[in-house]
Amino acid sequence: MTSGLSRTLPARLAAIALLVASPVALTACGGDDDEPTGGTSVSTQSSGSGSVTAVDDLDTSAGDGDAQTGGLSIDPRQIYSKLGGGVVTIIAAGASGTDAGGLGSGFVVSDDGEIATNAHVISLGESVRSPVAKRVFVRFADRNQVSARVIGTDRFNDVALLKIDPKDLNLVRLRFAGGDDPKVGDPVVAIGSPFGEEQSVSAGVVSALDRSIRSQSGFDTVDAIQTDAAINRGNSGGPLLDARGRVIGINSQIETTSGDGSGVGFAISSTTVRRAIQQIRASGSASYPFLGISTVGVYPQLAKEFDLGTDSGAWIQATPSGPGKSAGLKGPDGPQRAFQVSSFAPGGDVVVGIEDKPVRTSTDVAEIIQGYRPGQKVTLKIYRDGKPRDVEVTLGRRPVTAPRG
Repeated sequence: MTSGLSRTLPARLAAIALLVASPVALTACGGDDDEPTGGTSVSTQSSGSGSVTAVDDLDTSAGDGDAQTGGLSIDPRQIYSKLGGGVVTIIAAGASGTDAGGLGSGFVVSDDGEIATNAHVISLGESVRSPVAKRVFVRFADRNQVSARVIGTDRFNDVALLKIDPKDLNLVRLRFAGGDDPKVGDPVVAIGSPFGEEQSVSAGVVSALDRSIRSQSGFDTVDAIQTDAAINRGNSGGPLLDARGRVIGINSQIETTSGDGSGVGFAISSTTVRRAIQQIRASGSASYPFLGISTVGVYPQLAKEFDLGTDSGAWIQATPSGPGKSAGLKGPDGPQRAFQVSSFAPGGDVVVGIEDKPVRTSTDVAEIIQGYRPGQKVTLKIYRDGKPRDVEVTLGRRPVTAPRG
């Protein structure tokens, strides 16, 4: 955790700043992907002298507080009323009682007191190797504040899982949406603590899907959700919710040149978060496969200019390393030359498929590969010198930090 209000990471055309936790800026998901029931279903069970409330689906019929977006309705008032209690504030600090602590947010994801948040919310520094906070506390909307244990983190995708004792607490468990549920234009609600204002609600839409954002490790999270819901410093770790009140992602970054939000925020998708939580529960950390290639997306004009043989795919633009090198994947064989607004190196294989999944863009490679395990063998469908062929690759284990070059 740093004392500054924002931290920046490399990005595409502008700085992408993590919505970091800090002493003066609170940083702002859980469940199934069932089909909607058409109405609100609430179940409450006792947990010691406390209770756990699970809201299966919110009623999406039109109401007085609804916002209409693209033919869909969303009721931020109902979402906050039913689910706001499941969003918490996280206080993290070092070992000393005088250490300046950072504040962030998270949300309840299980009946036994698990809390999901961003890994950077509980990190004592900006590096992937930075230690987690020595002391972590969770504050609920009803003002109860209890200590939390860090179960583990996924620094590759900026996810952390905490555990509190649910005794004497009234928990509201949030549910995850399915990975295919969000659509561009769908209305969403973000709950968090922008600029230290706890339990704040903002509404917007899903602006885009499958965005690529940089993690502390230097690797990209490739299926992020872009939204125009107001997200600022302090929203880190908070949920991005759909019209049924299901978590579609964890608010994580903003794209900015000033340090403040400007209508371009990013959330880590529910698919990625659920995968991370599953691994953390099992081992306390997350491990992902590594292919060892760096690519750019192919488009028709680029394919024609360099005679690639395919007008889509991921074109290898650096010498492969690790598993890619061992499998004989081919990188560029000549100096870069300018084309349109960029420069490209000729030669190099173009990946157009992995097993039975098509690869149309550069980000497809990482998104597909992370569904496999280190040590697994996969068949890459490639174009080399304009002709199709198959290459079998044994996936490695992703290193802690992304290789340079």
